[in-house]
Amino acid sequence: MSAATTRSRTPDRLCAEAIDLARSAAEEAAAPGVVGEHTGMVSEGDRVVTHYFACKELGYRGWRWAVTVARASRARVVTVDEAVLMPGPDALLAPEWVPWSERLRPGDLGPGDLLPTDAEDPRLEPGWSGEDEPPPNSAVLAGPADVVDAEDAEVTAVPPAELPVVPARGTIAALAEELGLRRARVLSRYGLRLAAERWEESFGPRTPMAQSAPAACDSCGFLVPVGGSLGQAFGICANEFSPADGRVVSLAYGCGGHSEAAVMPKTPQPAPPVIDENRVDPFPLRPSPDSGSVPAEEDDTTTDLGHS
Repeated sequence: MSAATTRSRTPDRLCAEAIDLARSAAEEAAAPGVVGEHTGMVSEGDRVVTHYFACKELGYRGWRWAVTVARASRARVVTVDEAVLMPGPDALLAPEWVPWSERLRPGDLGPGDLLPTDAEDPRLEPGWSGEDEPPPNSAVLAGPADVVDAEDAEVTAVPPAELPVVPARGTIAALAEELGLRRARVLSRYGLRLAAERWEESFGPRTPMAQSAPAACDSCGFLVPVGGSLGQAFGICANEFSPADGRVVSLAYGCGGHSEAAVMPKTPQPAPPVIDENRVDPFPLRPSPDSGSVPAEEDDTTTDLGHS
């Protein structure tokens, strides 16, 4: 270890004793009454010392005022270099700043809010541009000028979105209009995959509802098919009693509201009454003599006892 390093780690005596000077500098930079007790000092180099004072400012727990003092070589006067408020080892710090585009979560967009899309958003890619050389992801064949005569098609000079009127049916521009390619950008493969993963997580085959369902949505009559490549794996539920009503569901999803899950039993009809028209049932108008509990004829035993 060199002698210069040893001297730099030993606080200068005059700078170390200049606590009152450092406190005055901190109180001048801070609001009145927020500079606390002296908490320590550290040697920054030859004849350079930093004094630390506790900060009593509300909301700055663990922060401290740092005042650096120094003196010139062979000088007896100590001067102030700077006074700043710095966080200590256990200071309460604000969380790391995150851009708004990364803080945004599904459902945060409300009425009147605008969500600008980045020009380099990987979820999107350019739509049909109408150029002679369409982009690789376009549905228009390469070299459209070579097949104009064969297909009797019209290649417009400008993109379809810039046309004053809707092109005539049968043209490439009309086909782009029908397929939805007049948009400036369309979903890329990455955007399609993100949407598929998000929808399958909510209404996919691994959800508890699908695990207990009697059958999958691909055989349900309430499933409304969707177009495009996503239609191979997803549809829209149209069962008002299903938890996924109006939602995009995986074809492997299912619920208890499946159209073929059960057939409602018919209401049982009572059997018609059976009437025997070949038999006559007698209905006496008076009771039979022997129908009571007391016999109609007198008994000798009851006569002897005086009973009537």
